[in-house]
Amino acid sequence: MDTPPKNNLRWWILLTVIIGTFLGRLDQTIVNLALPKIIDDFGITVSAAGWIATAYILANAIFVPIWGKLGDTLGRKKVYILGFGLFIFGSVLAGFAWNLTSMIIFRVIQAIAGSADYPTAMAIIAVTFKEGKERAQALGIWSSSFAAATVFGPLLGGPLIDNFGWRSVFLVNLPIGILGIYMALRFINESRAAVKTKFFDWWGALSLGGMLSALVLVLDKGPDWGWLSSGSMICYFFVVVLFGLFIRIEHRVPEPIVDLKFFKIPAFINALFNNFVVFMGMMGGVFLIPVFAQTFLGYNATESGYLFIPMAAAIMVGAPLGGFLMGKVESRYVIFWSTIVAAVGIFMFTTLDVKSTALDIMIPLSIMAFGLGFGMAQRTNVIASAVPQSEIGVASSILALVRNTAGAFGIAIFATILNNRITSNVLTINSFSKISTHNPIEIKKYVGLISLKAQINAYDYVFLIAALFIFVGAFASLFLKFKRERTDIKVHVE
Repeated sequence: MDTPPKNNLRWWILLTVIIGTFLGRLDQTIVNLALPKIIDDFGITVSAAGWIATAYILANAIFVPIWGKLGDTLGRKKVYILGFGLFIFGSVLAGFAWNLTSMIIFRVIQAIAGSADYPTAMAIIAVTFKEGKERAQALGIWSSSFAAATVFGPLLGGPLIDNFGWRSVFLVNLPIGILGIYMALRFINESRAAVKTKFFDWWGALSLGGMLSALVLVLDKGPDWGWLSSGSMICYFFVVVLFGLFIRIEHRVPEPIVDLKFFKIPAFINALFNNFVVFMGMMGGVFLIPVFAQTFLGYNATESGYLFIPMAAAIMVGAPLGGFLMGKVESRYVIFWSTIVAAVGIFMFTTLDVKSTALDIMIPLSIMAFGLGFGMAQRTNVIASAVPQSEIGVASSILALVRNTAGAFGIAIFATILNNRITSNVLTINSFSKISTHNPIEIKKYVGLISLKAQINAYDYVFLIAALFIFVGAFASLFLKFKRERTDIKVHVE
């Protein structure tokens, strides 16, 4: 079989993994649009339907580190294609689901398979683009596919659901997936760690998976259960116990699923910290934008999706530009200024009210997204450069866990802050307000205005907290010492 010239082949490999990453992230966003139709078709409650998303999140969290280790040991191409193929198989099954139980089972299959993409794709890019600056640019372009999928999910999902039904959002993965698998077989070279693995840390994987399951579950359900409810307390217990067990196992096994020596590398810790801060603040604030647009501005779901189109463009412009600066500007300064820009974008949302226009949402989203994208390649490349290249799959899986967990933390915490602030605002506004009529209509208007004012002010408060959180994280990055990017990648390639 003929292959493109070596220089061109690298970019074909990048395009291949972008397709896989885009499809996996697209599925997460597009399925949420289909939930109302699924609820009607299956005759289930909204609460029950929530487990379709929760089961996916849990399974994804459990298997990310496992796939990362398997990719480093068995071969990244093998694991990537296996995960991609299993994801397409799960998608087709989900498209033919007949009730809630079958849907949850098929979504779990999708999640298990989809979790193989991030660690293996990042490792494939790192060993394909061996020169530090070029690798950073490639990682930046690849990272922009995350934002693109988030935006295109609502744009593609709405027409698909309206014209072909909710099953189409799963079945559409089949033709795209076949193309992606063909490209993976054709272009990607096999690679793995030079040192062969003789032992797989199953106990470590199980304890980590159980701990992550309990953590993600309480973050997802905590706002509904109550943070001090019996269900939440049980989750806290399992998080602490399983985490302690995991640490004990990893110190004793010869080949741990997560090498704890990583956490003795300052660059690795610093990069994880900055990623956690940025993604927690961003996800904690941005997830409220569609809610605000639909609740207070009268937008429907499809119109809300249009608001995010400039965001996708901004992050796709910012990511490669940030990668271009690799080697020209010290990483911590790029990360600092990109985080500042993201904080400014989030802060601009504090002026939203019922008179806000689409531009009042699009412009801050674009500024925030450009800042995020501008530093994304640098953050990712620090991780790729800080650890032994033979373990980059495991390291990237840790980065994926940190980003996903940070997003879950942000959404859970800021949703709680929003609800508490609304209650506090109602009491405060009411204490400074008076009504001098007994007319039921006027009283109803009075109550409605207080509620509206309380909610608008609460949203502004949450955006302010999110912006301050990211802002502080930006200044903290100035004190972080990042290891200079390496280019001496040594890896076994077939």
